[in-house]
Amino acid sequence: MSASGPRCSARAEERIDMRFEGIIFDFDGVLVDSEFVGTAHLADVLTRLGHPITPEEAAARFMGLAGKDFLDAIADWRGAPVPEEFHALRAEEDARVLAEGIVAVTGAIDFIRSLPADLPKAIASSSSTRWITTHLDHLGLRSMFAPHIYSGREHVTRGKPAPDVYLHAAAAIGVDIGRTVIVEDSPVGVTGAVASGAEVVGLCAGTHCGVGHRERLSALGAHHIVGSFAELADWVGLNAALVKAR
Repeated sequence: MSASGPRCSARAEERIDMRFEGIIFDFDGVLVDSEFVGTAHLADVLTRLGHPITPEEAAARFMGLAGKDFLDAIADWRGAPVPEEFHALRAEEDARVLAEGIVAVTGAIDFIRSLPADLPKAIASSSSTRWITTHLDHLGLRSMFAPHIYSGREHVTRGKPAPDVYLHAAAAIGVDIGRTVIVEDSPVGVTGAVASGAEVVGLCAGTHCGVGHRERLSALGAHHIVGSFAELADWVGLNAALVKAR
């Protein structure tokens, strides 16, 4: 499906009458700009442990995975179990980031605050609920989603790229998945979101979205591709002027 501007503009009438009844967001790379920093640290740790990898390759191989799926992917790549030192280094970095916080993706805060208060909304992420809620607190957004904050490693048996966490979130907010929009940024996430049966928007607004990212998400079936929250607001039917650099 085309990612061009005219493709999105052609659906203006549909978006204004709110074709969807609920909206689900991924978290890392959609609301917080954590993917680039996270994959850079992952690449550094793996390189220090004797398995050189660039941040770009780490993102391509592991972004969007979590828990056992994440560790299994690393073990398969390196051809050996993940060493204990890896866990210690990652835990140390996670603790630092939880304490200090992460900046929001540009426009995310104003976009969330601009959504109608009665629009059912949720977060469906591969991260832990502790990670999500702590960073939502840093951004002042927890009340916009609570209690509908769902983790693919805690609330369902199969994490992304399985569609389970999206289906769980849609059921929890009381909206049919076919009347739901999912906003995703990663290939793993888009794969699962498309499989769920929802309408999927590929958001390419984070610092990790480099050359070819739009094309990758489109090739995986994302129905719409936007490069910013202002573009997403325009498609949704919000006033894009309200979505600033926060």
